[in-house]
Amino acid sequence: MTESRYGEGDTSFQTAGGEAGIQRLVEDFYEVMAERDYARTIYEMHPGDIALSIDKLSRFLCGWLGGPKRYSEKYGGIAIPPAHKHLPIKEPEMKAWLDCMAEAVARQPYPDDFKQYLIEQLAVPAGRIVVLREKIEQLQ
Repeated sequence: MTESRYGEGDTSFQTAGGEAGIQRLVEDFYEVMAERDYARTIYEMHPGDIALSIDKLSRFLCGWLGGPKRYSEKYGGIAIPPAHKHLPIKEPEMKAWLDCMAEAVARQPYPDDFKQYLIEQLAVPAGRIVVLREKIEQLQ
């Protein structure tokens, strides 16, 4: 039998605890973001109803990690960088977001190698958001 690897099939989704595990992660993430002074700017970028942000991120991560495509079922398709192009996200905001996520991930009962993998993978779309912001500013 071949060993499953993160990023293949639904291995990451299952390792994250399925929908319930991802929901816990996202709730912890927004709790951390609300509590950290360094994250105030990114927290304030979210609409007043944090429950909506929690729902969207939880649904997105389900599909992104190889599970059911819950985001598209409710909200339609999404391309991460363009969906965030209206926000002033640069390196400091990206770092704050990733630091909050790393703290939330650390709270989860995930294997250590999955925790590292998850943060590394989340840094990719986060970086693409920053690159898009830079391109937008160069065109202005």
